[in-house]
Amino acid sequence: MEPWYRAAELALVPPMQLWFNWRLEGLEKIPAEGPVIVAGNHLSYVDPLAHGYFVVKAGRRPRFLAKQELFDARFVGTVLRGARQISVERGTGDRSPLEDAGRAVERGEVVVIYPEGTTATTHEDFSPGRGKTGAVRLSLATGVPILPVATWGGQFVWRRSGRQSLTFGRPIWVVAGEPFDPSERLDGEPDARRLRTLTDDLMGELDKLVADLRARYPTRWTPG
Repeated sequence: MEPWYRAAELALVPPMQLWFNWRLEGLEKIPAEGPVIVAGNHLSYVDPLAHGYFVVKAGRRPRFLAKQELFDARFVGTVLRGARQISVERGTGDRSPLEDAGRAVERGEVVVIYPEGTTATTHEDFSPGRGKTGAVRLSLATGVPILPVATWGGQFVWRRSGRQSLTFGRPIWVVAGEPFDPSERLDGEPDARRLRTLTDDLMGELDKLVADLRARYPTRWTPG
């Protein structure tokens, strides 16, 4: 039992349900039990809420890989540690986050990773940037395919820079794609070059999902 997780769920889910107009596609692609690796695009600070909500609505409990700076904040860090989320010290090359994530996958949990590692995309159309290889390495180490899950709309709500608005009723869309199995595409040993190629392929799958959401998203909710 994780009281901090339950407390965070009770505090966040009801206002999120009330304030935003959610569209969740592909919930059935997250199995009712067993390990799942979710790879998401990272547009805004709303993304963990969107991906977390998606996983919770599928009846599961997400474990995020989150930057250490969040764990260093007094209250937020207490909640994250109490909810057994996984800290990442970016730029250090520390392998322990992937090892922790691997143990979570082996326990049959849902692990959520943002391959881009940051919301600071330089793409004007908010398409995914270059991904780090951690998600692919985790998949190859555990034998569990990756489920690409894209979101759209949060970048207009809460982002490091740019035009933002907390307008009531804004659509936040989340969609799951088809499972991506790096082991089926791996030709040879998983060296740096092959890991890079597989990661680029994964980001390509996320890019397709993002492009589809962008094309279908209501234009009246898109800032000019």
